[in-house]
Amino acid sequence: MNTKNFLNLHILISHSPSCLNRDDMNMQKSAIFGGTRRVRISSQSLKRAIRKSDYYRQHLGEPSVRTRELGNLRDHYIDELKDDYPAETVTKAIALIAEKDLIEDDTQAAALAPWAAAELAEICRIVNEADKEASAKQLKNAVDSNLKNLRNTLNNAVDIALSGRMATSGLMTSVDGAMALAHTITTHAVDADIDWFTAVDDLIEEEGEVGAGHLNTQEFSAGVFYRYASLNLNQLQENLGGANREQALDIGRHLAHMLATVVPSAKQQTFAAHNLADVVVASFGDMPISLANAFEEPVSKPRTGGFLKPSAEKLIAYWQKLQQGYGLDDEATCFSTLDLAVDGAVDSLTELENWIANDGAHKEQD
Repeated sequence: MNTKNFLNLHILISHSPSCLNRDDMNMQKSAIFGGTRRVRISSQSLKRAIRKSDYYRQHLGEPSVRTRELGNLRDHYIDELKDDYPAETVTKAIALIAEKDLIEDDTQAAALAPWAAAELAEICRIVNEADKEASAKQLKNAVDSNLKNLRNTLNNAVDIALSGRMATSGLMTSVDGAMALAHTITTHAVDADIDWFTAVDDLIEEEGEVGAGHLNTQEFSAGVFYRYASLNLNQLQENLGGANREQALDIGRHLAHMLATVVPSAKQQTFAAHNLADVVVASFGDMPISLANAFEEPVSKPRTGGFLKPSAEKLIAYWQKLQQGYGLDDEATCFSTLDLAVDGAVDSLTELENWIANDGAHKEQD
């Protein structure tokens, strides 16, 4: 029986020219690592892309709604919960959670927070069953006595169980995130390119003018990116109201799939960098372990070929050195589109996902 608590996921994904995550100056996000500039994709950007993906909805259900606009939230959930609760109950529940006396169209919460439909429905149930004259304090006590039921509702808001939530009021439960997700960085140094572009005004062109209707510049680059996530299986089970390990592993398999396939949407209509991962390493261990230091010395381009294969070779070699040097006994497998000499490798992402769901064991072939 596998007793390892942490599922570590290491991804190498090569993106063609793109600008997948920008800062407030409309420039690519970057970081200095190993003394050189790397292009970066923030963990917030990647988490949002995962949460908003079609795959997430198909396999993990509807994600939470993240907002501070309580008027819009009220209207959204009045419609979503109309078959179970009247508008008055939904509005009262939102007001209680946000500690507001009244919800107007322009009412804002103290901070942006993730709201889950099933969790709000549970609080609506508590409000309905309470005395109509109950005070906010009495309702809070009723909610506090139903924390287990509220935790169970996060089965329908897995993104909160994964990413966590800092409570913004006494009636919104705090959740310690079960997933740690690193900022994605390139394995090698990157000097950005600048695209100077124009948009031609068709009607001006018809009149014989050659001037553009719009001029601008956009920073972009290409590179091999290292993605890393660690999933605390015990914490995930707790966040889901006491789910079993099998349920946590099922979420882990879907997380591996999304980390290998989901790409942020920024500037994709311009660059179409819809690339899939070329290397996916999954391991069960006693602690979260990033392999980013495999690339502290930036990967150098060989005389022939690009950065992808040498990045993969450095990743695998570094992982093996850590295992040997620290006496670790992690269970691991790898899927790659490259020709890598890795013991226990599988031939497809589906096989790797099944390995995770099967708690680190390969299913016997019929």
